[in-house]
Amino acid sequence: MTTAHQGDDRPAVERHEDPQDPQGGPCDPRGDPFLRTRFAVPAPPDTFLRRERLAGHLDGALRTPLTMVNGSAGAGKTLLVADWVAGHPELPVAWLTTDADGQGAGMFWAYLLQALRTSGVPLPGDIASPADANRVGDALPVRLAALLGERDRPVVLVLDEFDRVTAPEIAAQLGFLLRHSAPGLRLVLVTRTEPLLPLHRYRAAGELTEIRDAELAFTPGEAARLMEAHGLRLSPAAVRGVVERTRGWAAGLRLCALAAEEAPDPELCLKEFEADRSAVADFLLTEVLKRQDAGTQELLLRVSVLDRFGPRLADAVTGRADAEDALARLHRSNAFVQHVGHGVYRLHPLFAEILRAHLRMRRPGLEPELHRRAAVCLRTSGALPAALGHGAAADDWEFTASALVDDLALGQFFTGPRADTLAALFSRMGPRGGDGPAPKLVRAAARLSRGDLAGGAVRLRRARQRMARYDGPAGETDTAAVRMGYALLDALVARLEGAPGRAEDAVREAEELRDLLPAELLDRHPELFALLLDHLGSARLWAGDFTGARAALTRAAATGPGAAVTALPREDALARLALLDVLHGWPGRAERTAREALAETERSGLARPAASGVERLVLAAVAVEREELGQARALLGTAGESHPALRDPVLETGRALVAARLHLARGEPGAARRAVETRVPADAVSPWARGETALVAAAADLAEGRPQDAAALLPEVPPDQPACAVGAARVLLAAGRPEAAVRLLDRAAVDEHAGPAVTVRAALVRARAADRAGDAVAARRLVAHAVTEAHREGLRRPLAEAGAWIRPYLPPTPRHRHRRPAAPRPAGSPPPPVEELSGRERDVLRRLALAMSTEEIAADLYVSVNTVKTHLKNAYRKLSVGRRSEAVRRARELGLL
Repeated sequence: MTTAHQGDDRPAVERHEDPQDPQGGPCDPRGDPFLRTRFAVPAPPDTFLRRERLAGHLDGALRTPLTMVNGSAGAGKTLLVADWVAGHPELPVAWLTTDADGQGAGMFWAYLLQALRTSGVPLPGDIASPADANRVGDALPVRLAALLGERDRPVVLVLDEFDRVTAPEIAAQLGFLLRHSAPGLRLVLVTRTEPLLPLHRYRAAGELTEIRDAELAFTPGEAARLMEAHGLRLSPAAVRGVVERTRGWAAGLRLCALAAEEAPDPELCLKEFEADRSAVADFLLTEVLKRQDAGTQELLLRVSVLDRFGPRLADAVTGRADAEDALARLHRSNAFVQHVGHGVYRLHPLFAEILRAHLRMRRPGLEPELHRRAAVCLRTSGALPAALGHGAAADDWEFTASALVDDLALGQFFTGPRADTLAALFSRMGPRGGDGPAPKLVRAAARLSRGDLAGGAVRLRRARQRMARYDGPAGETDTAAVRMGYALLDALVARLEGAPGRAEDAVREAEELRDLLPAELLDRHPELFALLLDHLGSARLWAGDFTGARAALTRAAATGPGAAVTALPREDALARLALLDVLHGWPGRAERTAREALAETERSGLARPAASGVERLVLAAVAVEREELGQARALLGTAGESHPALRDPVLETGRALVAARLHLARGEPGAARRAVETRVPADAVSPWARGETALVAAAADLAEGRPQDAAALLPEVPPDQPACAVGAARVLLAAGRPEAAVRLLDRAAVDEHAGPAVTVRAALVRARAADRAGDAVAARRLVAHAVTEAHREGLRRPLAEAGAWIRPYLPPTPRHRHRRPAAPRPAGSPPPPVEELSGRERDVLRRLALAMSTEEIAADLYVSVNTVKTHLKNAYRKLSVGRRSEAVRRARELGLL
């Protein structure tokens, strides 16, 4: 008789068909197609017993925001909720079975969003799937809560096997979503453990529906009806006995029913059943495994090392060719082999655990070989992550490292959703785990990904030496893929060591290797050249080749748009393009590009320290130029929280320079000098870094009244770079050499090649020289031009550092001018703000409208809580309000939101 169980092991059918083709549809953050079986509502089997008392209790889910069905494994939780869902076809239900494999925040939220889409909930474009499997930005739950909160009809979101979700940040984000999406969401958690949510608050407010183990347990009457569904008519005493021994456990009752079905004396069989763990193991081995023929027993033992498997993988592991028929038969006979859809099977977890223990006892030493067979099969089929896992389980590190390198996936140590997984997997390799070039290359990559430049560089050199003398079969290791891996790491080491020439050589080698590699393999790994170009661009930036740096970084920022694996190099490239704009004196453009980099971080779910940190450094530099010193300090404090593999001389020098300029703006010349005293180690001297460092020291000398000491530093300053030329001209002017200052500006053609932060300072130098020459007309004209340009860009620092001489030439302030009468305001319209809100104040207001807390706004904008409070205070003053709700309402009235 074909039966199905009453517990949590169940066949699955689709409640909603996914309209996307798995080959061309959306992908999870790892780049794999979504597993549609995880969105499937399990179909209750023929022998399922509907228990009205539980179904009625579960109807409370329609009235409370949160419902929790909490019970032990096999208690019947999942099928209870699935049956309840089937009884309410009118409900919009999104079902998601969570997965412990790589269940980072990004993967969880990507699947949750896809579950909503599968159930028919439309999601706008600003709610994008996270690109990083391990992280997600705070903006996603905020936007999703706002969307669900506007629904007229609530969505029922069922999270099955929620006990697999153990990350506190996921629970916190889910709690935020539940709290702020009412009444548009009804959350149903099916779990074995207490979730990390404030359940006491929901209980106290009467907003929690709970069903626990005691209520899930079968009563004697229910157990009798279940046995009847299995064709067993038992005496009341026998039913009571089995309920007592199983304590009403659904899976235990099913085990009893399966055993008693074929037993000559069902009641005697049930009397001998014990519910403890050893008895369950003995029972499964005796009544499930040993009832199969020898070949099927061997198949079950061998596939127990697999998580999910199709017939092809099962054949590879078992060495047979008929696994497809055997698996289908085992599934039909309810032998704890579950078909999860699309030709994929899995064993009941308890059954798999017992089988593995039995395998080790019956076939000692075979388990590693089974993992090795699985790894080879999975690698052949293109399932690299699973192949790596089985290769590691087999302790075959030569195979595992070669699989990673040959697939051109070495770059995923540094970017993408698998970075943490790869680091954890290969941390088990150890120093003796494989002696070929590929394991050595992987060891170097692992060191470099953690920011260990010295250890990584040493291992990279050893790997190259090993490859040069490797005496294996020709073509086995000295392949284009291996050489491409060396080129990638060489470029990274050259970047981190400040060696632009070596970076150029490495990228040139990679470009030559491109034609030797399959195009489809390169297309599968866009992160490879995104990283190479980002490394090259940063190395060129260090060398002062700004034109070449911009070309390489622009290409890097455009590589693999939207792909999770290219998110970090794209973000870093954008941030360094913004840094180039800062160096050329374009603060407005730099700010826009830096915010674009931040948006890339938010879209992809990158979180500190996974991102590069350069964009916050750029924003701090812009804030100094605008005299927003508190904001600059807050941004500078977070700029150091960067990816370990991106902490190169450009970042370290840039952070020291911005910190020094912040100290100068605060009137702390000694601190400014100390900030740049420590030289950043690099193989090559950076002309702009040397020049900017000298200018900071010169500015500190000027602030302390030592112009001649400042002038003595000018040989360090490259005169052909406009920004450095203007800084040098300011020093010459202070040292009493105005004619030399003007000649320097003329030679550098500052006004033709630089942005307003540079040209404003150049105009002020010329104005001061004219003032000293007694040409007040020219001085006034030049100051007026500088003030106009400074106001256009919001620059205050150049005017503040000019000195007292500028005051007589400044134009009158607006309050001294004749004001034109304002146009009459339409009756009933709100008065406009007395002062215009700044861009950052509007950013804070937008998040205020999403009911974000001050701490959440600070995290979202990468600023301190005090900075957010300052922006709020200014916005309240400008809007003439005193509370958050009033500020949001007033901003909406004025069309600011």
